[in-house]
Amino acid sequence: MAVSGTDAEGVLALRALGIGDLLVAVPALRGLRAAFPGERLVLAGPESLGELVELIDAVDELLPTAGLGALKWPGPPPPAVAVNLHGSGPESTTDLLSTNPERLIAHHHPGSSPVAGPEWIEDQHEVLRWCGLLEWHGIAADPTDLTLPTPPGPSPAPGAAVVHPGAGLPPRRWPADRFAEVAAALHDEGHSVVITGSHSERDLAHEVAGKAGLTAESVLAGRTGLAELCALIAGASLVVCADTGAGHLATAFGTPSVVLFGPVPPQRWGPPPERAQHVALWGGDFGDPFGNEPDPGLLRISAGDVLAAARGAAAHRANS
Repeated sequence: MAVSGTDAEGVLALRALGIGDLLVAVPALRGLRAAFPGERLVLAGPESLGELVELIDAVDELLPTAGLGALKWPGPPPPAVAVNLHGSGPESTTDLLSTNPERLIAHHHPGSSPVAGPEWIEDQHEVLRWCGLLEWHGIAADPTDLTLPTPPGPSPAPGAAVVHPGAGLPPRRWPADRFAEVAAALHDEGHSVVITGSHSERDLAHEVAGKAGLTAESVLAGRTGLAELCALIAGASLVVCADTGAGHLATAFGTPSVVLFGPVPPQRWGPPPERAQHVALWGGDFGDPFGNEPDPGLLRISAGDVLAAARGAAAHRANS
């Protein structure tokens, strides 16, 4: 698909969000790469994701963009195509329109008029959302094309079972003592277990390790950069986590995983159901994703449920 016009250059895609948000957009980014092979594809996203963006073969350049209102296109010339992979608008669409693109690909939003595009469907998986956006605009995208290449660096704990107890918001935080019960059982079954998380989650990680009877050396929270985390998960035997970027990394690298969902169901953010090495557990109720307490549905998931799912995921890897 050629890009018309002589004064505009490149394809600009806005996705200024987190790790998981970026990874569910990989099929759409690859669809754009195939549709505009002669254009430079620039992703506007957080600078902190640079090491992950380097693994996405579709992207030529990361334009550091911390969030909405922070997009600064370095032209002239303006982008030939601007693509809203960030949200439904109007703020995100307004950011892209400020670059004066020759063509805009976005969802329709009454506050961003006039923008031609599909209506936003709330109850839709994020991967299908962005592939569907492109397809509405005549661009093919394969929603199963989620896999990333193995990271080039070494894993800090090859073959380990990764337990990632943190989550961005309280409703997605499964209790620390249950993560500890899972970590202890995995250790007793012969796994080398490591506890991961951000620097701000180090206390939580040490709490889980202590309750599981693991040593302080098993805690990698706050000690790995993004590139090391990617290598760790790519080389892991198993990942157990809440609905966070760690789960999406496991999907991207094909690592067996158990991902705990609540209050948003896996039908919106979960791993592909056809990939048996990834198990999504959900308590069955929609809840408030911005509440102050763990989601009641999430709390219905027991440590026994997680361990049974972990054994099934690991068995699938062993038999594949």
